[in-house]
Amino acid sequence: MLIRKPSDIRSSEITDERWYLGRREFFRLAGGLLIPGAAGALAGACSDASSAAGLSDGGGGQSPLQNVKAKVINTDEPLNRFEDITSYNNFYEFGTGKNDPQRYGGSLKTSPWTVKIDGLCNKPASYHLEDLIKDQQLEERIYRLRCVEAWSMVIPWVGIPLSTVLNRAEPQGKAKYVAFTTLFRPGEMPGQRTDSLQWPYVEGLRMDEAMHPLTILAVGLYGKTLMNQNGAPIRLVVPWKYGFKGIKSIVQIKFVEKQPPTAWSISNPQEYGFYSNVNPEVDHPRWSQAREKRLPSLFATYKTQMFNGYGDQVASMYAGMDLKRNY
Repeated sequence: MLIRKPSDIRSSEITDERWYLGRREFFRLAGGLLIPGAAGALAGACSDASSAAGLSDGGGGQSPLQNVKAKVINTDEPLNRFEDITSYNNFYEFGTGKNDPQRYGGSLKTSPWTVKIDGLCNKPASYHLEDLIKDQQLEERIYRLRCVEAWSMVIPWVGIPLSTVLNRAEPQGKAKYVAFTTLFRPGEMPGQRTDSLQWPYVEGLRMDEAMHPLTILAVGLYGKTLMNQNGAPIRLVVPWKYGFKGIKSIVQIKFVEKQPPTAWSISNPQEYGFYSNVNPEVDHPRWSQAREKRLPSLFATYKTQMFNGYGDQVASMYAGMDLKRNY
């Protein structure tokens, strides 16, 4: 399947990195919205993995990623700066404040890191992260990120299609969904010592969503390994869904027959559903979804697009569904 370049993103709209750095202190003082959003993982160190793959050793800094195929998917919108992306996050495992992941994420050890793949598949296994990605072509994917809180960014992820990992496990015909689980380590993730959510964080996709070419497992950002506050060392990115679907710091991927529970629908099923596709016509019960703040802007002047602008590639998966009910 060919992945087409979205035609509606202008280069002038991509946030330059310089703006991001200059506004970090402002965002810290502003404190952000204490509303659920792109939960998962974003904190202040880096990811693990092998030197052969170009990943860091978990020592607290970023490492350049090697052999990255640039701009496999691109946009004409301005990229958010590295400082924007790493200092204004939702990652409740480190706290509910927007700068909590950056402040407290450095305590997380990301090396060694193992991802277990099991459930309804013929080849279940546990992989060291470097073994999971070593034979894969890393790709730069520049995607919009739309938070359910009505703010957005444009982010240059580096990763691999999720489908390549799933196919390795040979899912069985009964597997209809893919369930994901985040690391549970309260000693290093202080937010897990609170009851802000039920831990560990869990998410899920329908099988066709998981296999879609736009869905990736990200291991990097701006050509380097992920910072802890961004989901190190490996996280999910599904660009047509609200950000909280992008589970971070993944330790398990499981094939299941029935729709799996998800963290925010467990916490508040009246407000957060399983699909969580970006839809400007379906308001959150407490605010409109018609417009968004494209950070670092302070104002919701940007018109939200159906499926976050990826409708020409994903809308067919939801043909016949009532998208106003299946939030």
